[in-house]
This record gives sequence, structure tokens and C-alpha cells, in this order.
Amino acid sequence: MASDHIVSTGMRTDPLVSSVSIVRYWGPVCLYAGLIFLGSSVSNPPEALSSVLEKVSDKVVHLFEYALLGALGYRACRHAAGAWVARHAVIVAVAGCALYGLSDEIHQLFVPFRQGDPLDLVADSVGATLGAWSWRFLERRSLPSSQ
Repeated sequence: MASDHIVSTGMRTDPLVSSVSIVRYWGPVCLYAGLIFLGSSVSNPPEALSSVLEKVSDKVVHLFEYALLGALGYRACRHAAGAWVARHAVIVAVAGCALYGLSDEIHQLFVPFRQGDPLDLVADSVGATLGAWSWRFLERRSLPSSQ
């Protein structure tokens, strides 16, 4: 039918997300996730890190590590993804970070002298949640009021 090929003049034809915004928002997420993976690949952590872990629980380290990942993930979901993802940015970011945390714990099962810990995954998920909600709060707070 000829009417199937008619495009409304009001239809949006430009891409939802530009390649510049993908690099700007998803680049830091990928780089930071790579750093987490690199850190998880180390069999024996450097002595400076070992001394910190003696004083602070590794769960706290996981919490802060994934809080940053959650904040970066929320930022990317909110500004460099489709409309549905932008509306559900906290949920998508936290779910993505939790899945990444799960993959990280599985990865550690194959690294000599390392082990996967389900409680680390809990700390990762809580951290991602705190990070995503914190970035959302800061972002909403910085928006000019419509009054």
C-alpha cells in the first residue's frame, strides 16, 4: 500500500542519542568498569592497599567502589540512552551495576588467591543504589525550579 511509505512531517527522524553523548556519558562508565575488572584481576594486592583493607572492611571498599559506578551508570542512563531508560535510570543503573558485580565475583573465582563472596555482591548492589540515588538527588537539586 502506498500509505505505508508516507512519513509524517512531525515524526522524529534524528537519532535518539548522539555519538558524542555516548562517548561523553558511557565512556567514563566503561573506563571505570575496566578499572574494577583490572583490580579484580590482581592476585596479590599491593601492600599499600592491603594495609588499608586491614583497617577498613573490604565491604566498605566495595560499597564506595560501586557507589561511583552507580552514579556514573545513572548519569549515562539518564542522558545517553533511550527515553524509557532515561525514565527508569535508577533501576536500570542499579540492575546493570549488580549484574556487573555478579560477573566480577564470578571472575574472581578464576583468579589465583581470590574468591567470590556473595556479601561483596550485596555491598556492590547497596553501593550502586546509593550512588545512583545520590546522583539523582544532586541532579534534581541543581535544576532550576519552575516556580
